[in-house]
Amino acid sequence: MSHQTPVIYIKDLHKSYGSLDVLRGVSIQANKGDVVSLIGSSGSGKSTLLRCCNLLEDSQQGTIEFNGEPVAWKGSGHNRVPADRAQVLRIRTNLSMVFQQFNLWAHMTILENVMEAPITVLKRPRDEVEKSARMYLDKVGIGDKCDVYPAQLSGGQQQRAAIARGLCMEPEALLFDEPTSALDPELEQEVVRVIKDLAAEGRTMIIVTHDMKMAADVSSEVIFLHQGLIEEQGAPNELFGNPKSERLRQFLSSTQH
Repeated sequence: MSHQTPVIYIKDLHKSYGSLDVLRGVSIQANKGDVVSLIGSSGSGKSTLLRCCNLLEDSQQGTIEFNGEPVAWKGSGHNRVPADRAQVLRIRTNLSMVFQQFNLWAHMTILENVMEAPITVLKRPRDEVEKSARMYLDKVGIGDKCDVYPAQLSGGQQQRAAIARGLCMEPEALLFDEPTSALDPELEQEVVRVIKDLAAEGRTMIIVTHDMKMAADVSSEVIFLHQGLIEEQGAPNELFGNPKSERLRQFLSSTQH
């Protein structure tokens, strides 16, 4: 075992909204090249965990480290917030988040959407960014759509544009929050193909998904969350082929169509 520093390391994370405990002490890590899928029923805390990881949500307790650098906090409990805004921004630019709803700017072309953050946030030169934006749009299979607007694309194409936008930041890791759940089954496959290609390239990813087949195909590890705790985790063939917990067995039988 090499003792490499995990890209993302979360230990004993707690998150509540008022008296509702959403995460009750969750620990996960993703090393370079790992693809970790988070599965579980609605309300199990999967998306909240992803948003805490990206510091879009504040957690009340626990450690978050990125490439060995711990997030600095001030205050405690419900008053705990990140202490260093510059650190938050730096971490966020290294963790590209791909949302369920694409979040593309309607008034910008697809190419402009992909170029926007590297230019404004990373201050990279426009011609260099345009070159890499076109390359990533080619990579996700919509290089011919550079000059159209999001509304002119199918949902699957918009989601692939959102993935290209994430890649154009050259992040250390990609976070996917239910990337296929807003899509029709045939469009879903286009996006799954892109995610599989990224996994094959050795990109570090954490994926919240309801798509068990994708989780089985792309993950190095699958984590089953139940009511804010990790109920079971392991390699996909073990988790799907030989689930140990009754809750996971029930969950898997309810997701088989």
